[in-house]
Amino acid sequence: MTTALIADDEPHLAQYLKAQLAQAWPELEIVKLAANGIEAADAIAALEPDLAFLDIQMPGLTGLEVAQGIEGATRVVFVTAYDEYAVDAFEARAVDYLLKPLKTDRLARCVERLRAVPPEGDGALAETLKRLLPVAGAAGAAPPRLRYIRAAQGELVHQVAVDEVLFFHADDKYTIVQTATAEHLIRTPIFELAGQLDPDRFWQVHRSTIINLDHLAGTRRDEQSRLFVRVRGQARELPVSRAYVHLFKAM
Repeated sequence: MTTALIADDEPHLAQYLKAQLAQAWPELEIVKLAANGIEAADAIAALEPDLAFLDIQMPGLTGLEVAQGIEGATRVVFVTAYDEYAVDAFEARAVDYLLKPLKTDRLARCVERLRAVPPEGDGALAETLKRLLPVAGAAGAAPPRLRYIRAAQGELVHQVAVDEVLFFHADDKYTIVQTATAEHLIRTPIFELAGQLDPDRFWQVHRSTIINLDHLAGTRRDEQSRLFVRVRGQARELPVSRAYVHLFKAM
């Protein structure tokens, strides 16, 4: 049986989609209705559903950010109120979408596609996300690139040059700033840092991790073909989400 998760911060819309899917695809089992992006990400990691219907605008994490962090084989259908130019980007990369308000005939075509088309490779989803993430944040001007990180430790405030950072890693309520000689904690979330760092030098490789390419030592695949990166001077390996694996294919 095919399983699916629905994530939408408007409960009546989630219930409506569930009811419509029950008619269009009776064999589909809905294993979770998530009320926000963080709940959706946790449930996808725990339940590994075959499909995830993700609203784009959700508190905590957007649907795009949730999709970036998926490490298993879950296929994504975005539920969006974006204009046609964004919808065209979905269509071009074969990542399906449902435009709000939902229409019965469009949902039927989506179900038909999901049943007929095999899962897409990592690159298709990743390329679509890369196109759409700037669209989602286009309301404001791009912030200046970070040069220093200020990290408080008691009464002392450390000013850490971004060049010296090996990687950033989200850990519970904090973000770890790892240098060759120290580990600092800041409260700035990963998704905020990603928008302020130079994208040519800093790559997000996981929902919770950004690495500095200047300090990349190499990569490794395990027996399940999962990809890990190694950073100079660090014994710890960092996992790469499937949405980012394509970044390393040319290396």
